[in-house]
Amino acid sequence: MTADNLNAGTRHVIGVDVGTGSARAGIFDATGNMVASAKHDITLFRERGAMVEQSSSEIWSAVCRAVKDAIAQAAISPGSIAGIGFDATCSLVVLGEGGRSLPVGPSEQAERDIIVWMDHRAVEQTERMNATDHEVLKFVGGRISPEMETPKLLWLLENRPEIFATAWQFFDLTDFLTWRATGDLSRSTCTVTCKWTYLAHEHRWDENYFRTVGLGVLADEHFERIGTTIAEPGTPLGSGLTARAAAELGLLAGTPVATGVIDAHAGGIGTVGAQGEPEACLAYVFGTSSCTMTTTRHPVFVPGVWGPYFSAMVPEAWLNEGGQSVAGAAIERLLSMHPAALEASRRAQAAGQSLPGLLAELAARSSDGMSGAAKLADGLHVVPEFLGNRAPFADPHARAVIAGLGMETDLDSLVALYIAGVCSIGYGLRQIIEAQTAAGAPIERVMISGGAGQLDLVRQLLADATGKRVLATQAEEPVLLGAAMLGAVAGGLFDDVRTAMKEMSRVSRTYVPAVGDIATMHDARYRAFIRLQETAKEIRQTEWRCQNFRV
Repeated sequence: MTADNLNAGTRHVIGVDVGTGSARAGIFDATGNMVASAKHDITLFRERGAMVEQSSSEIWSAVCRAVKDAIAQAAISPGSIAGIGFDATCSLVVLGEGGRSLPVGPSEQAERDIIVWMDHRAVEQTERMNATDHEVLKFVGGRISPEMETPKLLWLLENRPEIFATAWQFFDLTDFLTWRATGDLSRSTCTVTCKWTYLAHEHRWDENYFRTVGLGVLADEHFERIGTTIAEPGTPLGSGLTARAAAELGLLAGTPVATGVIDAHAGGIGTVGAQGEPEACLAYVFGTSSCTMTTTRHPVFVPGVWGPYFSAMVPEAWLNEGGQSVAGAAIERLLSMHPAALEASRRAQAAGQSLPGLLAELAARSSDGMSGAAKLADGLHVVPEFLGNRAPFADPHARAVIAGLGMETDLDSLVALYIAGVCSIGYGLRQIIEAQTAAGAPIERVMISGGAGQLDLVRQLLADATGKRVLATQAEEPVLLGAAMLGAVAGGLFDDVRTAMKEMSRVSRTYVPAVGDIATMHDARYRAFIRLQETAKEIRQTEWRCQNFRV
């Protein structure tokens, strides 16, 4: 069977999201209502030297299981699926001829063919690239990050030259998924512009950049291994699902497949159109890490904030992208260090809650309203940069600071640490907003998505910490919705991405920032946050000078 001429009955679209820890599939109708979803976990492999790897074959298998389970849960016919869209983390997939997996690290296990976005093995290569001060770096906030792909490619070339030479294709994970689904080697404007230094506004790779940073071999090959056909998100690829992929996913061959996006950008697509035009609106995806995305009509250069990227999220608009290297993961790390965490986790599990959910509930009970919960963190301050500062300083060497921690071991002190951690995430977000405003990209509201940002208490504390309205959309899973919107465009339900964004997303709740004493308290805590951050940087620089002096 094929998907040709399937016009009868209600049409649905599928959004597939591959995050750091799981692959998820959501089925939506044309109004944006989710009718079913399913999830399957995926494995992270860790090695010394900040190496984090995954398996593309395991991820594809998890995607297929999630889609099949969602279809079964929805009890719909595969013939009702008008299109499918994919998003994923910005991880690097390395495949040999015919699509066989190649080992990217010292394990020599071929199935470990992905360098995960959070992998920091390429810090040295990143610093050398930044030292070139190449013109291309203007479009990544002035400094490239080890989370991006060209530093990882250079690491492979220098440390595993045989793998680099053998590789047939280097994919961003999203582009791997669409290739695996369709056989089409097209790359997404979103992935290659945001993470590979493609200049979308000029429709070209910068050959001089690749030669300058040591990746001239890719220029010699005319960029055949990283993408010669670049398509905007939502563009239908190839002839749709191949027969093989359709059988694996439980769908029909020929089902339209959209050019995909990075996972955070899917969250942006799924939220920022809910109130009309996306300009002056910051999409905030609060998950394991956090990502901030601001759309402007003209390019704005913000030091330490990635971009501006053309047409990387909203078509024909410019995007500035920031965020924090760890956000939800920073909260988890904070809590894991507390003596009461284990018992609290058992209590949360028995109640069918997450640990943050339990702590948020306890904080709300002992406070005068959600905004008042911030008072529980009195005297306790956190700078949550466990994995560096993504924005606005682009400093992979930054590390976390905790000040004011006492000897308390009870549950109340765990709640206080949790609240201090959430507030610190808000202060980091405020810092990014202020940097953008100073550069000429002010925002009026924050559209939130992501698993770590689902709690009402978290949303209110973020509004209070930033002084900006935080809006939540009706969609339970806006990242999945954003991917599904791309599938809807590829499947012909909407003419373009902006129309899909407007028609499939709605605001459900607005969190207004507190004023008066609460606002004054957050201002004071924000100043403390900045001082601690600056002091930590000064200490690192002093230590570096001392070490080099001894040498």
